[in-house]
Order: sequence, then C-alpha cells, then structure tokens
Amino acid sequence: MPELPRKKVGIVACSGEELAEGTVTRLAALRVLEQLRPSDTVTICLPLFLAGGEGDRAFARFYPTIALDGCDKRCAARATAMYSSEPAAGVVVTDFAPGGVAGRRRLNEAGRQAVDVIADHVARLVDELLEKKWNRLSGQFVEKAAPAAQEPVEAAETAACSCGSGIPIRRVVVDGQPVTLVALPAIFQQAREAGKLPVEATAGEMLDAVKVYNAVPPGADGAYIAMLLREYAAFCEAQALTA
Repeated sequence: MPELPRKKVGIVACSGEELAEGTVTRLAALRVLEQLRPSDTVTICLPLFLAGGEGDRAFARFYPTIALDGCDKRCAARATAMYSSEPAAGVVVTDFAPGGVAGRRRLNEAGRQAVDVIADHVARLVDELLEKKWNRLSGQFVEKAAPAAQEPVEAAETAACSCGSGIPIRRVVVDGQPVTLVALPAIFQQAREAGKLPVEATAGEMLDAVKVYNAVPPGADGAYIAMLLREYAAFCEAQALTA
C-alpha cells in the first residue's frame, strides 16, 4: 500500500470579512492549528478550495474535517459537502455567541471570549474525531464492528499544497479525458523503489492500488492500465534523469 499522510483533521474556516463572526472563525482556527492541536490538524484554504484546489479537495474527501462558520449560512460546511464530502463536524459562531460580538479588525471582549470558547470546543472535537476509525475509501467513519482492513495504512506526512493539506495527486489523461488521481505519485514511487519495470503486470498491480483511493468507472480497467503504463514509464525516465 502506498504511503499517505497519517490521519489528521482538516479545519475549514469561513473567515467572512463582512462580519465580526468571520474574524472569530479565523482566529479560533489559528488558535487550534498553531497552539492547541498543531500536530493533529491542517488548514484547508476555503478560497482555494472553492477555486478548484485539488489537493485540499482530496484531503476533505479522504480525511475528517471540521467546518467553522460565522453564521447560519454555513458557507464552509456547504462548500465542503458540495466539492468533497460532508464535514465530520460543524461549528457556527452564532450558536456559541448569540449576540455582542463586534469588531471586524479588532474584536471586542465578547468576540475574544468567543474565540477562546470555540477554539477549545474545536480542539475537543479534534480529539474525538482522531479516536474514531476513518475509512479513506468511503470518506466515512468505520463502525466498531467493521474489519480493520477497510482502513488503508497511514504513514509519514507529505505535502501537496502550501496550505498543508498533504494529499499527493497527479493529473493524467485516460481515454482522452483528464483525470486527477489521488495517491498516484506515492504508488509510482513505491513501485520504483521496489524495482518494478513499466510493464503490463506492474500496471495491473498499480491499478489495484489506484482503486483503493479513487473511483475507477466499470469497464475502464484497460484504459487505466494503458495510462499507468505510459505514465509510469515517463516517471521512471524522469527519475533516471535526475538520479
């Protein structure tokens, strides 16, 4: 199984500039990311996420996320659900601070207290989510009775995005159509280190790994094997040139 980052929790904050509650989400998220749970969380950049940031979208599909919204419009939660999967948890500032928060640039006392309360709440949510088994393939929690084999192996951290989401992806063309595949760089690297040659048998093995992290349409195995042969050969050639 290729190496992917160890399980972390993504924090998606709305950071709305027009409301003081947006400032609260931004500061509470930073508190969690930098002080309370720096080793267990990553930030997901909402503007980049909405603009098509594939690394962040992949992370939100394969790892639990917490949506941190300033108001009941729930922009962060809805965007996460639309482009990846439902957030594992959601927090709305107005539920914790129903009134009195003010100051978009400099929060008042009520706003500063809301940051403290919400940051502590999100940190506890992070702890709860990390205690639960998470299935990357389905993007859902695994029931206690489910076999442990459903959860792909977790391993060392990598980085695919400056925001820190950390899922390796590769854009390829399959049967004339552009496709973004999660974990393909790690699959190629593992095969290269094992001395695998770019032949059909290797591509077949890779396809099994690709299917763990990506949805391959029925009847498309042949096209995917052809793509894997081509892309892995190019990957090996590039590795040889830089060795």
